[in-house]
Amino acid sequence: MSSSVQRKRIRKTPEARRAEIVEAAARVALTEGLECVTLRRIAEELDVRPGLISHYFPSAEELVAEAFATAATGELDALLPAERPDGTPTEYLARYFALSTGEAYDDISRLWINARHLSRYRPLLRERVAEMELASDDRLEGLIDDGVRAGEFRTDDPRATAIQILVVIDGLGAHANSDRTDRPEAVTRMALTTAERELGLSHGTLTRPQTSG
Repeated sequence: MSSSVQRKRIRKTPEARRAEIVEAAARVALTEGLECVTLRRIAEELDVRPGLISHYFPSAEELVAEAFATAATGELDALLPAERPDGTPTEYLARYFALSTGEAYDDISRLWINARHLSRYRPLLRERVAEMELASDDRLEGLIDDGVRAGEFRTDDPRATAIQILVVIDGLGAHANSDRTDRPEAVTRMALTTAERELGLSHGTLTRPQTSG
């Protein structure tokens, strides 16, 4: 009976199976760390044999790199969507800061800390980290450039401004493993203050409720 049930399992396409493996690895990376992304661990996660994982990823290094890239891409798409059909650049920037602060963002902050550390020794991961850093720069620069053209932001160098903002956010994110209960407001608001100053916005613009139209 059990063997009959086993034979009725739906066979997945190679593309679907590979995507499933990478998604499982990304979940493990976010919750447990990149060091836990091994062929055996992901096989356990999917209840399959390790040989199936190694068929798609001959080395754990490849899977670790893909797991990070998938998790980081998901984060980027959630925080700074490429398509922004509704709302103004100011509204999207305020949304970005609202989503990228607080405990909900800690898992991805820890993942970035983890990836940057391990990338010293893992060339494939180092390439993915560089790619995702560039993608983040590009996405935020695009939003800022839209705001400049709409007359909402003022900056002579959207690229430099984007990088300044991201550097501050990364610096604050480096404390994801620390107790931040006594952190002064001036520190917790540092990225917002930087953005408002560099974009010619009045203090509080990016924390005030935004309304469309």
